[in-house]
Amino acid sequence: MKINKNFIKIILISIFTTIIIVAGIAIFFQISPWPDSILIRHTFNENGRRVSEEIEPFLPSEIGSLYDLEYIENDKDALLDVHFPDSISTTGQMLPTIVWIHGGAWVSGSKEIVANYCKMLAGKGFTVVAIDYSVAPEYTYPTPVIQGNKALDYLNKNCADLHIDPCSIIIAGDSGGAQIAAQLANIISEPSYAAKFDIKAAVKREQLLAVLLFGGAYDLNDMKLADLESSDNGFLRTVLWAYTGSKNFNDDPELISASVSDYVTDTFPPAFISVGNGNPLASQSYIFARKLAGLNVKVDTLFFSNNYKPLLSHEYQFDYKTADGKMAFGKSVAFLSSIVKNHRD
Repeated sequence: MKINKNFIKIILISIFTTIIIVAGIAIFFQISPWPDSILIRHTFNENGRRVSEEIEPFLPSEIGSLYDLEYIENDKDALLDVHFPDSISTTGQMLPTIVWIHGGAWVSGSKEIVANYCKMLAGKGFTVVAIDYSVAPEYTYPTPVIQGNKALDYLNKNCADLHIDPCSIIIAGDSGGAQIAAQLANIISEPSYAAKFDIKAAVKREQLLAVLLFGGAYDLNDMKLADLESSDNGFLRTVLWAYTGSKNFNDDPELISASVSDYVTDTFPPAFISVGNGNPLASQSYIFARKLAGLNVKVDTLFFSNNYKPLLSHEYQFDYKTADGKMAFGKSVAFLSSIVKNHRD
């Protein structure tokens, strides 16, 4: 049987081209955080949207909202939404205000994904603000921290129009957003920490009542020293590379300031801290809570023993259809209500 030489040539060229493409993709994964970051973003955003949709049956019926308010001029990422009880929409009433910073491992997430949870909180008598910020790898640290401070500045200056009590601010966040929230709280609480970012805190310490933190990372040095070849820490390696912009993030001096646990003092605001027992970074919350308690900062926690069942994963608090999700929500609201009451008294 005579084989067509042109056919063989085409086959060989196809094989060679495939090898080149596969090798190129493999090299790209090694020299850039982009491929893995985009995969993580897609997965996290899809899961976040699904969980958000599952909250819809529990939403309070009358919530007013203002959408896509620009807190930094000409910055497409710097938008925020404001949610509040609809009964105050036509009044000038101002409520204690929760500023929620969404999570997503610094590479994903959005204010839309946390919108339903924010509306749930608004139904308990709060004004709740969900902010968007620039994510990695398009933008690197400390961009979200700077944007967060500017969001607080915008809210402080426009409080009368947004039903915000400027003397009753609570900063909240989940996952990477909890880490950013803790940094912002410390920038407000400790001038020497704010100086590391060459910024002035947008609000005064007496305006900040508390923080609400779910599943955050507060000591990035501890994360960097971990075995980065494990499956969980392979993920951490990608997001830290993306967030710092440096593959050698272990040697990045700027990232030192992101380990907020090293900089907190007794001026840090009262904190509610929770994490699921199935979260690979659970120890970060345990250690941070102990650090704050050792400084005589008021700390309420919702932690679970290692043998608690079901095992509670990262972002367990958003799963409101479960008893544990409902408990986290209830304890969060009880903590904040107590803080607000004590402030008013």
